[in-house]
Amino acid sequence: MAFRRTLRRTLLAAAVLSASVLTTPSAHAAPLPPACQDALLKTLDKFPVTYFTVPEKAKTALFDEVGALSEADQEAFTQPACTAWNNWATANGQAVATDLDNRYQKAGGGACVKFAASSVGTLKKFAPQIPEKTRGLEKVAKKVWKNAMQKLSTEATNADCRKAYDGAKAGW
Repeated sequence: MAFRRTLRRTLLAAAVLSASVLTTPSAHAAPLPPACQDALLKTLDKFPVTYFTVPEKAKTALFDEVGALSEADQEAFTQPACTAWNNWATANGQAVATDLDNRYQKAGGGACVKFAASSVGTLKKFAPQIPEKTRGLEKVAKKVWKNAMQKLSTEATNADCRKAYDGAKAGW
């Protein structure tokens, strides 16, 4: 159970926040600055969701996109950007998690529709509050999100999922 919760929190962070690019950069990348390493280890615990879930296909698509980041994209991982992210996530993690849970519970439809609707709603609500120093990370996260949602929309066999992912492409 603890592993499943940790995995779910990991995927939450990867799926819906600008920190999604803080997961695993490509193997050819230079070592991450200490604040980015700290974000890798601690960000996940800062968003304690209870109900919000990321569908398996969405997890895979997001991780595939993160794993394919170019060296240019990886340059967004700077000490100041990651420090700003860490501070913001500490101060706002519970509010973000609560918002995700509430939106997820209120959304209709299947898991893919609930995921897309609650993610985009929470992203739109909280992204403007994320510090200016994280804008490089946010740009990369938006790229990851858009590409993953495009892939999911294209590959979805369920019309409701296809429509939900297509609508989520614009994200925040």
